[in-house]
Amino acid sequence: MSIQRQLTNERMSQIVSHNGTVYLAGQVGDDFDAGIEQQTREVLANIERLLDLAGTDKQHLLSATIYLNDIEAHFAGMNAVWDQWLPKGAAPARATVEAKMAKPSILVEISIVAALP
Repeated sequence: MSIQRQLTNERMSQIVSHNGTVYLAGQVGDDFDAGIEQQTREVLANIERLLDLAGTDKQHLLSATIYLNDIEAHFAGMNAVWDQWLPKGAAPARATVEAKMAKPSILVEISIVAALP
């Protein structure tokens, strides 16, 4: 089975699909001046857009890796938005870790793996 890449540049692809599985590059929000809740909403909107482009949706999530720049300060706020966004019965395997971000104003980054329906 071939590997399909979408939204690709010389360094990375936003979407890679192979053998019925979709891998998304880590997504960040658009407004780096926003708080954790708004940045999380923006990240999840980007994820939904990319999943749709890849031919799948959030009902088919397999795995999520969530990076927070300050886990103690932002875990609850991120989870409040995540819990509202996630469809009932579709919880993926998930890890949440604290990480130094590319810019200090990035509060959250999320990487997703999903199945194709």
